[in-house]
Amino acid sequence: MGTVWDFENLEIWQISRKFVNDIYNIIDNGFFKKDIALIVQLKRAAISIMSNIAEGFMRYGNKEFIQFLFIARGSIGEVKSHLYIAMDRNYINREQFNICERSIKELLNKVDAFIKYLISADYKGIKYKKQLEHIKKT
Repeated sequence: MGTVWDFENLEIWQISRKFVNDIYNIIDNGFFKKDIALIVQLKRAAISIMSNIAEGFMRYGNKEFIQFLFIARGSIGEVKSHLYIAMDRNYINREQFNICERSIKELLNKVDAFIKYLISADYKGIKYKKQLEHIKKT
């Protein structure tokens, strides 16, 4: 894997961004209107996924990045749990749930693979290599 200087170039962040928009589109379908608590929780959990990927990346160290990826992973589980509630309340149907579940599995697989990569990587992050010149240039 080549050096990535912007979190926006990470595939897992791009996938999580799409997933957040998919969740917003599902919520916007109108069936959630009265369940403000679930709307807020579902949006926060979805947003947390992509935010933690970005925040972990910006820490410039693999150990912290891995920690934030595990937090993102937890948020993925939270989203899935909220989607069960949405399905049980008939805000979404089984097909919509299954589509989201496929996206969740893909995102989990990508996050898990990236965690494994970071654990095994010889390169431990900018802060450990004293390469902060890049930050100074920008």
